[in-house]
Amino acid sequence: MLMFCSRDSRYRSPFGAVAAHTPVHFRLCLPRSLGCRGAFLVRRADSGLPQYDGMFWAGMEGDDREWWECHFAPDAADLYWYAFALETDGGRRYLCRTRGGQARLSDTLDEWWQLTCYEDTFATPDWLAGGVMYQIFPDRFCKSEKKKANVPSDRVLRDVWGEQPHWQPDAAGVVRNNDFFGGDLAGITEKLGYLQRLGVTCLYLNPIFESHSNHRYDTADYSRIDPMLGTADDLKTLTEEAKRRGIRVMLDGVFSHTGADSIYFNKYGRYGEGGAFRDPASPYAAWYHFSRWPDGYAGWWGFETLPEVEELNPAFLEYITGDGGILHQWMACGVSAWRLDVADELPDGFLEALRTSVKQVDPEGMMLGEVWEDASNKHSYGHRRRYLLGRQLDSVMNYPFRGAILDYLRGGRADDFVECVMTVLENYPPQVVRLLMNSLGTHDTERAITLLGGEPLGGRGRRWQSEQRLSPEQYERGKRLLMLGGVLQYALPGVPCLYYGDEAGLQGYRDPFNRGCYPWGREDAELVAWFERLGQCRRECDVFAEGAFWPLYADGAVVFTRGDEESGVLCAVNPTNEARAIPLPDAWCNGEKMLGSGTVSNGLLHLPPLSSYLQKTPAKKV
Repeated sequence: MLMFCSRDSRYRSPFGAVAAHTPVHFRLCLPRSLGCRGAFLVRRADSGLPQYDGMFWAGMEGDDREWWECHFAPDAADLYWYAFALETDGGRRYLCRTRGGQARLSDTLDEWWQLTCYEDTFATPDWLAGGVMYQIFPDRFCKSEKKKANVPSDRVLRDVWGEQPHWQPDAAGVVRNNDFFGGDLAGITEKLGYLQRLGVTCLYLNPIFESHSNHRYDTADYSRIDPMLGTADDLKTLTEEAKRRGIRVMLDGVFSHTGADSIYFNKYGRYGEGGAFRDPASPYAAWYHFSRWPDGYAGWWGFETLPEVEELNPAFLEYITGDGGILHQWMACGVSAWRLDVADELPDGFLEALRTSVKQVDPEGMMLGEVWEDASNKHSYGHRRRYLLGRQLDSVMNYPFRGAILDYLRGGRADDFVECVMTVLENYPPQVVRLLMNSLGTHDTERAITLLGGEPLGGRGRRWQSEQRLSPEQYERGKRLLMLGGVLQYALPGVPCLYYGDEAGLQGYRDPFNRGCYPWGREDAELVAWFERLGQCRRECDVFAEGAFWPLYADGAVVFTRGDEESGVLCAVNPTNEARAIPLPDAWCNGEKMLGSGTVSNGLLHLPPLSSYLQKTPAKKV
């Protein structure tokens, strides 16, 4: 037996994050040979000093082990850290955390377990749980025939849909990102039937507000839709038509900076003589960090084209979050959710104001943040962040799962994959977990099929990237691994998010090659059908919304279950080049196969190389 394991209900209950005032039961099972005369729970709030709570002796386990127990109920939303101190015949010893949530004996108090405690009123929207997200880079998804008006003349309009995006510097040595293929909101509306067949329930759109680059992360005017994409009426039509098909729309909120070429900063005079750069008396001047006006200003990550804003400036705060402000303006057009760009660079007070503003309009409105690391314990700006404790974000982009899936499929250890998943589930509140945005690729990463089938990028530049296409053999392997990755992505806790075109076989390394045009009429039909079936599986099984995750096997192949007391799903993936025969518990030896080439017979799950298996098992305790 183990001495302690934070992931085993015999030793800690309940599992994972808890609401404030929830009693947590801790139990140790110690060898009698240790000579323990007293045991203590050592705990501390994130910014506090350690406190020692005595544990009581609770009986024997056989002849050579003994139980010690206690309860602890955290009284406020915070991160808590805990370990155990033992008074033994050999002096004071400690039980400290090791891999798998298990314990090791130590002479020093070093590795602690984490206990996340969130506000007992913390609730997240129900509508996304169990669904499917789809991320669209608007300029590159679908171009309608609708005529575009008021398009600035300095934009480069591409004639041929699907050509390689421009990537080389111009004569002045600047990469301007100003070539546009003409994808628009009306084009997205035209493809809602296709998205519905994929099982999509939430569209995440990269920025759509007026900007002068194709990525639109350099906002020029938050109050206007970019003219290349259409109008506010086009957005309203999209949200209304999407809602009829059970699909909500999430916009990208880029609030840590604006564009230098904007109505607010107006460095180049496009917007007349106003703006913070041209007029120190501008109402927008206080939004920005000037050390010396006008040229001495802080740019996001040093980019002069992206002047940083002071998010807690009262005027900016009111403009974005106030009654009738930017959030309210676009939610009035039917927007249901916001993805916050670089959420870890936004102050706590601003995040709280954003959430309050959204919930004021729609209690089921959603706030999802871009955080690349473990969002439950991240440090930034010199302090611990409180994203997931109840007043800021509903959930986050789940980059840890992405890394775990892709590393595993490229030859990583199966138990490392499981360890990453279990760590997130242990640290994040369950209402956050059910809405995690589980992506295999985004506009900031390599295309998944390229990462899985091609050469590692290895820091090579844009010229090399521009010349790369997967060979037929590389494409086939990348495709098979992407299909396995899709199974994991769709079966894990959270919500799968397809990056547009991944399901069609789009290739590409980093920006701008990962932002190509959707290949309408040239899709990989097998891949599209695979992701359509995965979407159907999500709809067919309620356990994908909030069902518990239990790992069964992790050695080359991975097998896990999702379930509750009513039903369950068995998921298995074998990314190796060898067939596997894996014993299954009796309860999982009979069920309805949903997907994959694996089979079950004689108590064994048979997985061919590069294969997967999904099975639905009804009406039993899992």
